[in-house]
Amino acid sequence: MMDSSKGKVVLIGAGPGDIGLLTLNGKDWLQKADVVLYDHLVNPDMIRFTQKLTEIIYVGKKEGIASMEQEQINNLLITKAREGKIVVRLKGGDPFIFGRGGEEIQAAQAAGIAFIIVPGVTSVTGVAAYAGIPLTHRNLSSTLSIITGSNEKEKGDIHIDWEKISARSGTLVFLMGARKLPLIAEKLMRFGKSPDTPIAVVQWGTTARQKTWVGTLSSIVEISSKDKISPPALTIIGEVVNLKPIIEWYEHLPLFGKTIVVTRKGDQAESMINRLRELGAEPFFFPVIETIAPDDWCLLDNALNNLSKYQGIIFTSVNGVRFFSERLKSIEQDIRELKGLQVFAIGPKTAQAIRDLGVSVDVIPEKFVAESLIESMKNIKGQRFLLPRANIAREILPIQLRKMGAIVDVVPAYQTVLPDTQVDELHKRLEAGSIDIITFTSSSTVKNFLELTGEKFLPSIKNIKIACIGPVTEKTAREAGLNVEIIPEQYTVSSLLDAIESFFQAAS
Repeated sequence: MMDSSKGKVVLIGAGPGDIGLLTLNGKDWLQKADVVLYDHLVNPDMIRFTQKLTEIIYVGKKEGIASMEQEQINNLLITKAREGKIVVRLKGGDPFIFGRGGEEIQAAQAAGIAFIIVPGVTSVTGVAAYAGIPLTHRNLSSTLSIITGSNEKEKGDIHIDWEKISARSGTLVFLMGARKLPLIAEKLMRFGKSPDTPIAVVQWGTTARQKTWVGTLSSIVEISSKDKISPPALTIIGEVVNLKPIIEWYEHLPLFGKTIVVTRKGDQAESMINRLRELGAEPFFFPVIETIAPDDWCLLDNALNNLSKYQGIIFTSVNGVRFFSERLKSIEQDIRELKGLQVFAIGPKTAQAIRDLGVSVDVIPEKFVAESLIESMKNIKGQRFLLPRANIAREILPIQLRKMGAIVDVVPAYQTVLPDTQVDELHKRLEAGSIDIITFTSSSTVKNFLELTGEKFLPSIKNIKIACIGPVTEKTAREAGLNVEIIPEQYTVSSLLDAIESFFQAAS
């Protein structure tokens, strides 16, 4: 009998690589997890769905070398669950398709640990779909065989009934078979499969590194030897491979194959990451800013308790709106206190955040920078404005408004700090030269990024193309010696991504 007081093990299939193929149920459990054990082929970006204090443990196998033996993994799952924790076991693809998930659940069951199984998109279906190859198709294939191309303890042969497999007329899919490709082709032809049978090998399927080789059983070994095809790779054999030129789509997306660093903070990065994925890019999430409450609420509280003395309030960011409204509620004030004040917003996102509170926005400048807002403000002499913002920000707005005769109360509504972002994976990418674009959405993101990465990697960063949201951010990046090549006409994240897409289309 299971004892729920001992915690539980949640076995989750992470899908074949694209973070979008993680199921909603899987994401929900990651957000609840106290501990996560994940494998080598799991997209590490999924870890951002976890809580800040979640314990993250890598237990993967790379190039045949396991960081932890299966029995150790089983014991770790049980030990952590017995501490009353929700223990997520995150496995690539589907855990019950050559994933040894059954063994881990058997161990949990034998130990009396409660468990939940969340199936995942298997690499069989996911990779084939992203390669544009339907695994079944009327008149071409009505059966599908899924076969392991790996073997236990590095034995030379794979334990397969080659005669029966070769006689099958449908689609054959070999998982983990890149190193055994010569053996697979030779065995299938020896037992009667036509040498002209189409074959496709898909490496790093569903990711921006996806690459597909197409040939026949008689030609694929030479192709593999020439191009040095290596794991992870999925092999598809059958007439359905001939449909690839008609159905392929993923590798034709405008930003396919590009790795783009996203430096926005976590809760604001999601829409940007999703859009990059839709365009075929690999977003590399590297948040360099975290927003927290100010050290002292005194100045903001005083302003909130005396809103009637202001003629206008200026919001320069979504963060300013969020912290302002949350503090207003916490001191038991009402948003209706803004009635009668002119409300100014820099940028459409900031304006929308204000409207979401049920408050109308009176002025949005034509360009989404402080200078443009200053140009739009006329006859303000003697008027008093509240400017809730970050504790450290550009001073041009209050300085210029005061020169125009206005009274401006600048109050800290939040502060930005360096997050506890791990830099090891970014450093690996910089050393490998596998990053195409770094995006910056504020001057702070530029400064913090350079502080986090350190001087050692500055020469590499200077060789990478930089995309900046606007001229202020561009100026900061150029002063740091960075190679700014992309600036949108409108200073929004959406326009920034449009500019990145146009940049690569022009280059192709």
